[in-house]
Amino acid sequence: MKKFKKFLFVLLAIIIVLPCSIFLGGCSLFETVSISSIEKTGTSGLIDTYTIYYTDGTTSTFTITNGQDGKDGEDGKDVTIEQAYNKYVEEQGEISYSDFLKIYLSLNLGGNTATINQCLLSCLKIYTEFTETTTLIYNQKIKNVAIYTGSAVIWKMDDDYTYVITNFHVIYDANANADNGSFVARKIYGYLYGSEGQPSKTNSVDSLGYNIYDYGDYGIQFEYIGGSISSDIAVLRTNTSAVKQINENAKAVSFAEGYRVGETAIAIGNPEDEGISVTEGIVSVDNEFISLDIDGTTRSYRSIRIDTALYSGNSGGGLFNVDGQLIGITNAGDSADQNVNYAIPIGIVKYTAENILYYYNQTGTASNGYKIQIGIKVVTENSKYIYQSALGYGKIVEDVIIDEIVENSIAETLEIKQLDTVKAIYIDAVRYEIERYFNISDILLNIRANNKIKFELLRDDNLITTEEYIVQTSDLISLD
Repeated sequence: MKKFKKFLFVLLAIIIVLPCSIFLGGCSLFETVSISSIEKTGTSGLIDTYTIYYTDGTTSTFTITNGQDGKDGEDGKDVTIEQAYNKYVEEQGEISYSDFLKIYLSLNLGGNTATINQCLLSCLKIYTEFTETTTLIYNQKIKNVAIYTGSAVIWKMDDDYTYVITNFHVIYDANANADNGSFVARKIYGYLYGSEGQPSKTNSVDSLGYNIYDYGDYGIQFEYIGGSISSDIAVLRTNTSAVKQINENAKAVSFAEGYRVGETAIAIGNPEDEGISVTEGIVSVDNEFISLDIDGTTRSYRSIRIDTALYSGNSGGGLFNVDGQLIGITNAGDSADQNVNYAIPIGIVKYTAENILYYYNQTGTASNGYKIQIGIKVVTENSKYIYQSALGYGKIVEDVIIDEIVENSIAETLEIKQLDTVKAIYIDAVRYEIERYFNISDILLNIRANNKIKFELLRDDNLITTEEYIVQTSDLISLD
């Protein structure tokens, strides 16, 4: 069967802010707190302890004393909805019983309302500002400010800084002129959900003669600390105090361990610059390569295919599972089919972001990050789908076979041989299992200088482990 690549458009944050009036929306702050789940979390004799989990991340507990030899709720009663309602009112304030039932029952009937509302605390819309030069007829050149929009998620928060992840192509403009200083946005602003605004043109100009835009009271300015065009990931940061001043409940996302075909895929972003909104679908294909052109060079990107609707401006937004965990960053779509869209898988997102932040902390300057050169080429054999009935889902596994060894490489030093099957990679004694060929490239993003690495290999039906290798700085090359 012939293989082919699809050439897709990039959701290149194409909304340009024109010098006309712009609607400023989202001026109120609000948060809906509801019960996420109720679980029995402890037992001591006849006393059971239950924990109520709320959608804002807080918890409360209450206890129930069971009857002597209570069984199946006959003597000692199970938790009732009335008890949960009373505890909810005690902890969160007055709410009608009917409204409580709507919240509680909708959650227990499998709706995603609570999950989505909690995810909104981690989502932003992003504006990136560039200076460009446009050539008109008769070779007339006009300098102007171009503002593009995209999306982002809060990745980490500490006492000092809040870090967000977006797409590299959201903060990059191949048409930026010399006045911009680089192809990276000269200004980056973000707006939290519920506190959204838009830039508006003022009557003032800067020292270079460019129009100055006002981002309003809700606009949070970010700085670029690094990005990788080959992963289409960029990391930004701002002062945590600036975020908390807008919404003290803003929080970082939690990462999923992985994702599966058929599971819920919830996208949150800023489509068409109409404000943060939500679309929902499923993961259609767990691993697919697409071709994207961000800077004039066509590159191949490993992606999750989803049928979740995406539009221009969704770039850089979060893709969440039914538990509210991040499974990817949305970045592309098929212009011919709205039901075919793409996201960067969580493994690439996580390891690339950590890589970028690590080297920023080392140098204090923005960088692309670095990756190790092992010196191997691999092929796959025996690819097959395994359904795990006990779990209710399956996975594709394959044998990852060494096809070539580069001379004078780390692989040669470790005495890795052609036709070896790679079973695992160890980084400082932590074992990373290799079930798919792309696991290797993902894991290698997580290797730093001075890490100790070794390979677990199957050779002639014998499982062997190589000697350890201490990674040198000279083994690393820049991510592009």
